[in-house]
Amino acid sequence: MKRNYQIDVNCPINDQDLIRQIAFHEAGHATAIYLYNKQKQLPPVFFQITIKALDRLKDSHLNTCSLAHDHFVAVVEGGCLIQSLPVALIESAYYFSVTEQDAYRTAFEADMVNLLIGPLAEAKHVALRDNEQFNARLININALNYYGGTADLEKIYEYLEVFIATKSQHEKKMSELFNKAFQFISSPVHWKAIECLADYILNNRENTIGCEEAISVLDKSIRDKFPAYSFTDYPTI
Repeated sequence: MKRNYQIDVNCPINDQDLIRQIAFHEAGHATAIYLYNKQKQLPPVFFQITIKALDRLKDSHLNTCSLAHDHFVAVVEGGCLIQSLPVALIESAYYFSVTEQDAYRTAFEADMVNLLIGPLAEAKHVALRDNEQFNARLININALNYYGGTADLEKIYEYLEVFIATKSQHEKKMSELFNKAFQFISSPVHWKAIECLADYILNNRENTIGCEEAISVLDKSIRDKFPAYSFTDYPTI
């Protein structure tokens, strides 16, 4: 999972704003990998957050516009349930039992929702920062390109090529996944967790935040802010 840039020619953002956007984007991915997967009762999956260019951006005197169109400076490495499975095995899932097919379908969908939550989290952060409204009527799938989501969307469409043979059904499925991702970040519990992890990323002095470290931050945010929260009584998305 990587965040890339869609730089406006007028370059309206400064380095510090951009760094915070990066942090929210990656925090969105990581939070979803942990909390959304857990909510869907999926097995845990390893990930780590690597912030490769924060120090360079903080110290750089270069204008943000000098960044390449497809440049990215932060990644969540790992985190995909399907990533390690051989393509031949995935494509043969049609011949498995109904239970096995459901498991693959759930894993596929979770990976795609988690990819969407990164740019959506960045978009929500920007809206809140700028005192603008944020709802499903004001932002659509294509708008995620402006919040570092181009590579995420490309990956999702790669998934859909394998997941749904009928290409005409791709946009319908994408809309369904987008709604699930929007529901996720609309939850006060999830959004607070994203905020806490984004702050942790910004204050982190190392270039890598391990999986257990990130999960510890997320768990603590829920315990501190929402002690009554439980996955067993919270509606699934």
